[in-house]
Amino acid sequence: MTATPWGFRDILPEEAQAREDIALTVKNCLKAHRYLPVETPLLEDKSALEQGGHLADTPFKLFDDDGRFLVVRPDNTLSIVRLVSSRMSAGDLPLRLRYEAPVVRAASRNSGTSRQFTQLGYELIGAGGAAGDAEIVSIAVEVVRELGLPGWRLVCGSVLPIKALLSCCADADLTRRVLEFVHANNLVDLDAHVRASGEDEAFKRAVCALPRLSGGIEVLDEVDALLEDAGVGDSATDELRALYGAVSAMGEDVRARLTFDFSILNSFDYYTGLLFKVYAAGMPDSVGSGGRYDTVLDGAIDGAQRVPAAGFAFSLERLEAVRPDEKAVCAGGDGAIPRDVAAPLRIAVPKGSLNGDTLRVLEAAGLDVSALRDPGRHLIFRARDTREGDDSIGEVEYIIVRPTDAPAFVACGGADCGICGRDSLIEADLNLLQLIDLQFGACRFIEAEPAWRAGEAERAYARRGSLRVATKYPRIASAWYEERGVNADIISLHGNIELGPIVGLSDRIVDITATGTTLRENDLVITGEIMECTARFFVNPGRARLDGRVRRLAERLAAVVAQG
Repeated sequence: MTATPWGFRDILPEEAQAREDIALTVKNCLKAHRYLPVETPLLEDKSALEQGGHLADTPFKLFDDDGRFLVVRPDNTLSIVRLVSSRMSAGDLPLRLRYEAPVVRAASRNSGTSRQFTQLGYELIGAGGAAGDAEIVSIAVEVVRELGLPGWRLVCGSVLPIKALLSCCADADLTRRVLEFVHANNLVDLDAHVRASGEDEAFKRAVCALPRLSGGIEVLDEVDALLEDAGVGDSATDELRALYGAVSAMGEDVRARLTFDFSILNSFDYYTGLLFKVYAAGMPDSVGSGGRYDTVLDGAIDGAQRVPAAGFAFSLERLEAVRPDEKAVCAGGDGAIPRDVAAPLRIAVPKGSLNGDTLRVLEAAGLDVSALRDPGRHLIFRARDTREGDDSIGEVEYIIVRPTDAPAFVACGGADCGICGRDSLIEADLNLLQLIDLQFGACRFIEAEPAWRAGEAERAYARRGSLRVATKYPRIASAWYEERGVNADIISLHGNIELGPIVGLSDRIVDITATGTTLRENDLVITGEIMECTARFFVNPGRARLDGRVRRLAERLAAVVAQG
């Protein structure tokens, strides 16, 4: 007998019982609010789902006997949308539907994440406005209370402010790039592209500042001020203010757990207003997320021109991971590591060429780095913020890692934040919030070939229709060639990349260079410029939303960079 395919696992009786108990608690809460169960097929017609909105990546696609392109569903909401639009009528509205169903999503093979997980979700269709938002959020709060999740937090945002800003932008390419960077949590490149644009300064300031805003009700005043300065007339925070009132009515305990955060702007083409996530037990991944998608069903139901809708889905695996039940066999969510927010702020510090400048900027930001100057073979160190007062970061903990490993440590919760090169972040392709360009460790990504083989690559490409390229950076190289419409066969190496074309292993290389010395000494010439890289400060998105120390450190590092 063989093991399960990677990204999938068996669930044994003890854990299955714990999961069943959790699911029953969630379903009983939904049943009490008159949400009715529905089931949809595991396989769906891809084109039918895409009529409802952007389809998340799914690793399993196939054609049926009729030639229809089918996918294993990556999300349940779009399946519910398809069900409602094809089987329901205006007389059925409003609909309150719930489901418990597995979904399958794409994942990198070595990322430590699962490809299958179970969603416990609910959809309110045909009821909009503040009352609808309050209902969806209040049920999520009721569920986490019933489950007794420790340290839970409610984080809310909205796509309306960024939509209002971008509606004032006539540059379609800039709008596309802004959305691309916001979806990718890449605020460094967002800043660079927006500031280089020809838009007015108030617009630039608002677009760059908005995804960084996080806090209490006062944050909504900051959003309104940014939009007003940018010439956006109508308030884009009215819905969130109404929600704040509804949450406050649930009690001081609930209101104190509410944070507004405008970095949760993903799925822009899917949601139309409120977005919210629930976190618990220091887990950097949310245990559930959802929001409002008012336009998805417009005109899709007979007799109903406009159909407001909102929904929310819990991850059963993540609920299992954070529930305080000693008898449960914890699945660990998607491999994320729960950490107490009262623990020392843990920072992934790169070894190697970036180490010296990393210590310099951390020290300039007020952190004690003396233990890192001669670490010996130790890999983890405790230290303190040298600054006192309300803004003190307090205790910190450094872990020394390879720059290429820093993204994984932070994404999976092994560290709260870290520093590495832009190249390592691109190659890792993990869910990380890039906040600061630290402006050291500068290098260039280039394509190169031996000078004495000039013209051979072009002739080889004409003959076989592809270019053989050796590199340590397969993701960056593949993306660059794909963007240029060039077929490239990537040969992944781990060192001495320059040897590839010299010994005939490849036609060219893609590598980094700072001074060009190694290229010259091996008689290689640059044939293409790909991109520039510097070191960046990045954080786990969940940590940034739960732990104010992360943002305080980011602000200090930004000040250090600004001072030169």
